[in-house]
Amino acid sequence: MAHEFRNIDVDGTSIRVAVEGEGPLVLFVHGFPESWYSWRHQLKALAAAGFTAAAMDVRGYGGSDKPHPVEAYDMQSITADVAGVAKALQPDAPAVVVGHDWGAPIAWTSALLYPDQFRAVAGLSVPHIPQGEIVQIEAARQFFTARGLFFYQIYFQDEGVAEAELEADPAATIRRFYYAISGDAPDGTWPTDKRHGDSLLLRLPEPDIPLPWLSDEDVAYYAAEFGASGFRGPLNRYRNSHRDNAYLRSASDQIIRQPALFIGGTRDLVLKMFPGDMVAAMKPHVPNLMAAHLIEGCGHWTQQERPDEVNALLLDWLARL
Repeated sequence: MAHEFRNIDVDGTSIRVAVEGEGPLVLFVHGFPESWYSWRHQLKALAAAGFTAAAMDVRGYGGSDKPHPVEAYDMQSITADVAGVAKALQPDAPAVVVGHDWGAPIAWTSALLYPDQFRAVAGLSVPHIPQGEIVQIEAARQFFTARGLFFYQIYFQDEGVAEAELEADPAATIRRFYYAISGDAPDGTWPTDKRHGDSLLLRLPEPDIPLPWLSDEDVAYYAAEFGASGFRGPLNRYRNSHRDNAYLRSASDQIIRQPALFIGGTRDLVLKMFPGDMVAAMKPHVPNLMAAHLIEGCGHWTQQERPDEVNALLLDWLARL
């Protein structure tokens, strides 16, 4: 069984989706800088278990449309894409939505804004974090920039700067960035002493490929996708912090009521960005959080680094819905 690509029109935006299998729909949403391809191991496993497994290219990536304006990548627009894809693939019943990295907030928020479209939600790497009075990017400016420290999301704010760096050699971008925040990289690989004004890839080492979970062929696929699409659309997601905050604080109570699952890695640097027990912090806002798992030794690229464990956890959770 192999996936097929479908291009789904959602209010005039074409979204490419890799689809495999038949049965209840599970829709996967990737993060930065990834693609539908980051779910390649899950598509096969879930299709074999009797599900329709579908992984979309988020707008700006791969085979999906790539509008130019920054505001085209706000959470309101992207969750509308996710809901539209789910409705097109399974018009008569709600789907399950699963996201990783940026795809996790997209999945959490899709479930929040479209409760009739999504019957359950899972997030990998990034827990559900409700919007607060302080916009996230401004909190980062206070914590990092005011002290002269580098923070990648601040670096991404100026249009064209990160694009030029990341597009200069997409294969090297993927190799170095993926390795630096993976479970394979030794502690300290990601520099914590970079200064504001430094670039993303500065001092990130060039790894020996293949890694146990990332082959030469995998890197080549990603590099070809970003060579064609560029990085503007992916980076624009980071440039909507104020717009997202205003919209979400006015649009909902930020309580996700569907059955939910969280999967992270003990070596994921993203989780180290949040003080305290983020799973405990989620529970008031995700009262039906059925399970939360931290995979020992796993870094940021959860479903790619540990596909068998992630598949087992997903299938166990899906069976209990």
